[in-house]
Amino acid sequence: MRVSARTHSESRTRRGLTAPASPAGNPPPSHFIEQDYSRYQARDHAAWKTLYSRMVPFWERYANRHYLDGMERLRLDPCSVPKLEDVNRFLHPLTGFQARAVSGYIPAFEFFDCLRNRQFPTTICVRPADKLDYYPEPDIFHDVAGHVPMHTDRAFAEALVRFGECAHEAAARRSDPRAVASNIRAMARFFWFTVEFGLMQTPRGVKAYGSGLLSSHGELRHSIESPRVQRYPLQLEWAINQGFEIDHYQPLLFTISGFDELYEQVGRLTAWMREGKLDNVAPGEPHINERDLASFLTP
Repeated sequence: MRVSARTHSESRTRRGLTAPASPAGNPPPSHFIEQDYSRYQARDHAAWKTLYSRMVPFWERYANRHYLDGMERLRLDPCSVPKLEDVNRFLHPLTGFQARAVSGYIPAFEFFDCLRNRQFPTTICVRPADKLDYYPEPDIFHDVAGHVPMHTDRAFAEALVRFGECAHEAAARRSDPRAVASNIRAMARFFWFTVEFGLMQTPRGVKAYGSGLLSSHGELRHSIESPRVQRYPLQLEWAINQGFEIDHYQPLLFTISGFDELYEQVGRLTAWMREGKLDNVAPGEPHINERDLASFLTP
């Protein structure tokens, strides 16, 4: 579900967490659009080039090796807005994932159901040149340069699919609105502290794998170097009960040892959902909007 977010600490919890799934389990095609590449103008490519070029030294220093390998595999053009068909030509053979163009917000359940089907809803707009550091909407730089390189890694991709399956099962099992809202809040927090703002302990020190970090030159360095950031090994009970704020750099981040651990933690999240342990998590952010709640109640 998309809560309001910054785009350099962009929160993909901005994506809605709900919407009815089709009978076949595939997302309704109405949310997907075509990327009309002819509509991009020189200023769009210039914005992409600026965003990309200033991130390169930060990626080399602070990104995890899986992300760096993914960037090499995708062969993104540093000077031009990417064509999703080119991205998918390299991405799909590796993990089965595809980047699918959307115009903006889609409900949260549908977003997670897309993950279950190895599809990543990808915003295709480019942020304005005068808002490169802060833009309140998702854009193609966050989605393609931040998220998609991680989708080339098989272990990470499997964790995303398992998370989508968890959300799909949650929607099928719940009928009490209060419990549903709590489940959504728990899943959104878990997604925030892992997929969006996750850190990894590596032999070369702490590195970033979260897309909100990897698409922000300011927050990426801050997440690794700042003494004001608290960094702890990921604890499920803590993460799902910990609210987050989106209008400043994150003061609390969680680390994992690798994507096998992330996959296992998603499995624990699913088990806790089945046992009702997500039905009454701590109140607070993120706010659960009516569309997200309704779609979990009527999948």
